[in-house]
Amino acid sequence: MDSMTDRSKEIWEERWHPLREEWIIVAAHRQGRPWIGASVTAEETALAAHDPTCYLCPGNVRVSGVANPAYRGIHVFDNDHPCVGADAPAYLEPPPVPYAAQRADGIARVICYTPRHDLTLARMNVPDVTSVVDTWRRETRDAGSRPGVKQVLIFENKGAVVGVSNPHPHAQLYATNFTWKTFDTELDAQRRYAREQKRSLFADIIAAEEKDGRRVLYADEHVIAFVPYFARYAYEVYVAPRRRLALATDLSDAECESLARALKDVTVRYDNLWRQPFPYVMPLHQAPTDGGDYRDYHLFVGFLPPLRRPNTLKYLAGPEIGGGNFLSDTAPESTAAELRALSTVHYRDERPSARLRTSTPA
Repeated sequence: MDSMTDRSKEIWEERWHPLREEWIIVAAHRQGRPWIGASVTAEETALAAHDPTCYLCPGNVRVSGVANPAYRGIHVFDNDHPCVGADAPAYLEPPPVPYAAQRADGIARVICYTPRHDLTLARMNVPDVTSVVDTWRRETRDAGSRPGVKQVLIFENKGAVVGVSNPHPHAQLYATNFTWKTFDTELDAQRRYAREQKRSLFADIIAAEEKDGRRVLYADEHVIAFVPYFARYAYEVYVAPRRRLALATDLSDAECESLARALKDVTVRYDNLWRQPFPYVMPLHQAPTDGGDYRDYHLFVGFLPPLRRPNTLKYLAGPEIGGGNFLSDTAPESTAAELRALSTVHYRDERPSARLRTSTPA
């Protein structure tokens, strides 16, 4: 009876994900279940400011034989191991019906955030993070204007547990001759909502989050960051401009700076959560660049962290891979409360005698 009483206090329900148009099962009582499976170790390894073996550090030679310049800011170059590119085979043997194949054409680039091998977004200063956002804006414009490019995907993978082989802070860009499934789904959902409700879906999401307030991590005149009501991952966060715009190229300078402040705020909170480097996948959600009408699409940055506890991954298993719907072991309100309670001063930058500060939106 006691366990049933305790369980009744936890969130146990299905929540509609309006951008993906699917149900998320929130079963927060499962977070504390017995676990004797695999665990991961914290990645608190001291890194040098320059690593002579790192193929992303200034002056070092990459596998292609090309030497990186002695760059002092952001460095962008074509990926030496592209998934799409001009060297992809031009002729493909047609497969039998019902199959189809097309050339893996496009552009793949690497965006080094800083020459410092030992930094992350959380440890960079706001002007330097602003330069990162401005680079997203510039690279989207450049790659998206190329003939045959339909969409530009920019993302950062951070942490060994998401498959990162090099800790040097960097993002990747794929400009492809196709559009990406996640963004297609979001575009369809936002178009349908605008047609049926006569309102912007993402604007209504922002309004609902601000009205509730419990899940908001950062807010200023231009940008808001929040753990969404329909979060799939335990510490998932959306960072979005308030103004509806479809592409990074549409960001104003003021929005770039606000976005940078929000990104730093969120990533510092992440690291402070367990006082260790926090892994994530961070895609920039934006519309296609093929000149179509995408007025209903709302750009945002998504953080998808794989950890649900300090040493425990959120594994994608039967419900997610087999059934196609997420099962979340945590309540978004609870994980947002954890993040909101944290200092926005990185734990490695705290004064030894300083007490932990709390900085959350009003």
